[in-house]
Amino acid sequence: MQDRPAPATKVVLGANYVKLWTASVISNLGDGVSLIAYPWLASAVTRDPVLIALIAVAQRLPWLVFTLPAGVITDRVDRRKLMVGMDVVRTIVTVAVAAVVAANDSGLPSLDEITAGAAVTTSTGVYLALVVASLLLGFAEVLRDNAAQTILPAIVAPEGLERANGRLWGAEMIANSFAGPPLGSLLVAILFALPFLFDAGTFAVAAGLVFLLTGEFRTHREGSPGEVQWRKEIAAGFGWLWRHPLLRPMAIILGLLNGLGMVSFATFVLFAQEVLGVDAFVFALLGTGGAVGGVVGSLAAPKISARLGSGTSLHLTLVASAVTTLVIGLTSWWVVVWLMVIIGTFAGVLWNVITVSLRQTIIPDELLGRVNSVYRFFGWGMIPIGLAIGGFLVSTTEAAANRELALRMPWLVAAAAYTVLFFYAAPRLTTDRLETARSAGIAAKRAAMEG
Repeated sequence: MQDRPAPATKVVLGANYVKLWTASVISNLGDGVSLIAYPWLASAVTRDPVLIALIAVAQRLPWLVFTLPAGVITDRVDRRKLMVGMDVVRTIVTVAVAAVVAANDSGLPSLDEITAGAAVTTSTGVYLALVVASLLLGFAEVLRDNAAQTILPAIVAPEGLERANGRLWGAEMIANSFAGPPLGSLLVAILFALPFLFDAGTFAVAAGLVFLLTGEFRTHREGSPGEVQWRKEIAAGFGWLWRHPLLRPMAIILGLLNGLGMVSFATFVLFAQEVLGVDAFVFALLGTGGAVGGVVGSLAAPKISARLGSGTSLHLTLVASAVTTLVIGLTSWWVVVWLMVIIGTFAGVLWNVITVSLRQTIIPDELLGRVNSVYRFFGWGMIPIGLAIGGFLVSTTEAAANRELALRMPWLVAAAAYTVLFFYAAPRLTTDRLETARSAGIAAKRAAMEG
C-alpha cells in the first residue's frame, strides 16, 4: 500500500476560503428549507407518483443535457462571476415561485390534509410552474456547482483540499440537513410561500459573499475567449477523463450510485407520508439524520481514509448504500429510517471528501472545468434517469399489487442493484490506485507552479 504524502506544515485555508465557506453555508440553509418546501408543495398539487417524480426529473435533467457545455463555459469565464450570476438567477426564479404559490394559496390543501394523504386534484397551473422553475434552477445549479468545485483549487493548496472539502461538507450538512428542514417545516406551516422567499434571500446573500472573493479565477488559455469550438473543447475534456484509468470507472460507479439513490428518492415524500405516517415536522427530522451523518463523516473522512485506506473507505460507502436502502424499504418506523439516513449520509460524505479532493488534485487546472463536467455528466446525469425509473416502478407495481408495496419497491430494487455494483467497483477502486494517482497529480501541479 502506498502511503499518502503528508505536508510538512498545516495549510492555511485563508480569507477567500472563509467567504466561500460562509456563502456555501447560507446557500445550503436555503436549500435545506427547500427540501421541505418543494416536495410538500408538490404533494399538495398532485398525488400522482409519476407527476411527483417528474418535478425532480426536471430539476436534474440539466445535469444530463447541459453538464458538458457547462464545463466549456467554466473553463472560459471568470468562475467567481459565473457563481454570482447563477445565484442571482436562482434568486429571481425562486421569488417567482413564491409569487405563484402566494397567488394560489387559498386553493391548496392544509398541512393536515396533506399529511393524511387526502385525495388532491392536480392543480395544473401551480404544477407547471413547479416544473418550469425546477428546470431553470437545475440549469443554474449545473453552472454554479461546476464553477464552485473548480474554483476551490485556486483558493486552497493541493495539500489542504481534503481538509477544505471536509469542512465545506460538514458545514453544508448542518445547514442543509439539520437547521434547514426544521426551519422549512415551521415556515411552510405559517405560509406556503414563506420558505421560497427565504430560499431566495439566501441565494442573494451567497451571491454577495462570492462577489467579494479576491484573486484571479479565470484560467489562462490560448485563443480568443469568443472563439468557442464546442465539440473540440468538450472532446478534450471527455478524452482526458476517458483515458484516465481511475477516473473513468470512478465516474461510471458514481453515476450508478446516484441513479440508484434517486430510484428510491423519486417518491420519498409519498413513502414518508403514507408508509411511515409522518407529518411535515417529522419529515424534516428525517433530514437531521443527514446532518448528523454528514458532520461526523466530514470530520472523520480524512482519518478513516488514512487508517483504512482510501479504496477500502470507498468500499465501505458501497456496502452501506446497499444495507441502509434495504432496511428502509422493509421498515414502517420513521426512527429506523432516521438511523439509516445517518449511516448512509456518513458513507456518502466519506465518498465525496475522498473523490472530490482527488479530482481537484489530479486534473490540470486548464481542463478542470471540462473534465469535472464530464465526470459529473456520468455522476449526475444518471439522476433524472433514476428518478424516472423510481416513479415508473411505483406506478406499475401499484397497478399490479397495492400502494404500500409499490412505495416500498424502489428501495428493494435499489438495494439489490447496490449489491451487484459493489462487486463491479471493489477491484477498480483500490487504495493503491487512488494514492498513486494522487501523488502523481500533486507532483504535476507543483511542477506546473514552479515552471
